[in-house]
Amino acid sequence: MKQKPGWVLPNLKEAQKRTKEETPRIDTYIIPENARSMGIGHTYFISTYGCQANERDSETLAGIMDTLGFEKVEDVEQADVILINTCAIRENAMEKVLGEIGNFKRLYRANPDLVIGVCGCMAQEEGFVERLLEKYPQVRLLFGTHNIQDLPSMLYSVMYEKQRVVRIYSREGEVYENLPVHRFGKHKAWVNIMYGCDKFCTYCIVPYTRGKQRSRYMDEILNEVKELKEQGYKEITLLGQNVNAYGKDIDDSYDFATLLEEVAKIGIPRIRFTTSHPWDFSDEMLDVIGKYDNIMPFIHLPLQSGDSDILKLMGRRYSQEEYIALYNKIIERIPHVAVSTDIIVGFPNESDEQFQHTLDVVNYCRFDNAFTFIYSPRPGTPAAKMEDSIDMETKKKRLALLNKTWNEHALERNKAYVGRTVTVLVDGFSKKNDLVYSGYTETNKLVNFTGNNIKTGDFVQVYIDGAKTFSLDGHAIQE
Repeated sequence: MKQKPGWVLPNLKEAQKRTKEETPRIDTYIIPENARSMGIGHTYFISTYGCQANERDSETLAGIMDTLGFEKVEDVEQADVILINTCAIRENAMEKVLGEIGNFKRLYRANPDLVIGVCGCMAQEEGFVERLLEKYPQVRLLFGTHNIQDLPSMLYSVMYEKQRVVRIYSREGEVYENLPVHRFGKHKAWVNIMYGCDKFCTYCIVPYTRGKQRSRYMDEILNEVKELKEQGYKEITLLGQNVNAYGKDIDDSYDFATLLEEVAKIGIPRIRFTTSHPWDFSDEMLDVIGKYDNIMPFIHLPLQSGDSDILKLMGRRYSQEEYIALYNKIIERIPHVAVSTDIIVGFPNESDEQFQHTLDVVNYCRFDNAFTFIYSPRPGTPAAKMEDSIDMETKKKRLALLNKTWNEHALERNKAYVGRTVTVLVDGFSKKNDLVYSGYTETNKLVNFTGNNIKTGDFVQVYIDGAKTFSLDGHAIQE
């Protein structure tokens, strides 16, 4: 692939570098003069893949588009600009993205002025970008995770200068404050507390695609939460690749337990956080979670493997015994807590015995929910270079057994709710039945329930009549 003048292509070797230089912080957002009203009379559509961090990035993308005068549409057929915000965690995500881009080719043929842009974590991967540039000419805008704020100038170059813009920076990253935001929800909101990651688990591409760990200042976070409360939001989720490590890149006076307590004091009804790494989970965090009723009794605690040797190869920095000890502390010190997890099966050369150790932990912890995956090698990561003696059929059988095991425990956990009354924050009607409402409990259980004259964003008392593996059924208690 021949690089053209002005293009900036990704470089994973550069992306893994870490220095002791202070993180640049930019708190002003300036739209170039020539781009200020370029969206008037035009529409945009955003397609988002992946985690909550990507969802939050898409809200920033939408906020920027709004400030330029574009109008958001829900039908891609009506869009003048299509932005695809990608995720790089697993290989199958790439095929889904490429399939979607391929489907958009007919729209580009019908409208040569259509702007199809690809951004996010996948855009930080060399092989993906090379494939896009060579085989998908309909993609006219490519940018990564570090320069969302430059969207106005990049779009102007595509729309009015007819350039193909490729600007993907492989660097440690900055912290930008005061970027526009178009919240997709009216009663729940994501709040970034940090960006990037320095853990470098051997299977994970995130430290390369998202840059080094860099925390926002506490005052900025608290101001955002206060604004959300004033706007009527009922629930916020504090976001970071490893929220437990918040502040370690600033100084010793910053830590997640302190931030969590200060957020709780603001008084927003529900507070959640994700994701936690067992390595950084402190006793102080447990104290704060147990102290405040508006910090929800729900912990997402990725296990990844239940075998200590595999965990060491993964670079996870804890053993099976240490994970179980932390789990025990969580359930002892946080009343009625629910715990979910992430698990990878089929890590290179995982033996039957090592997989059984994972099942042992699952049977011990009896998780409320689990996100399970077959290991997916990510180019450029250390694990991707490991030889692997385990065939895919074996890995699929292990995944099926793992899912059967945790599903049984999840159903058992959910059955314990039958006959109880729970508080549900209503999201709206069920996706499958517009006569049934749905929402989540404090412990993050999905509840489908009947009732009358209930509005999105209401807190409703729901009596639980039945339990399924992934949800609860009930009816609203109404006078």
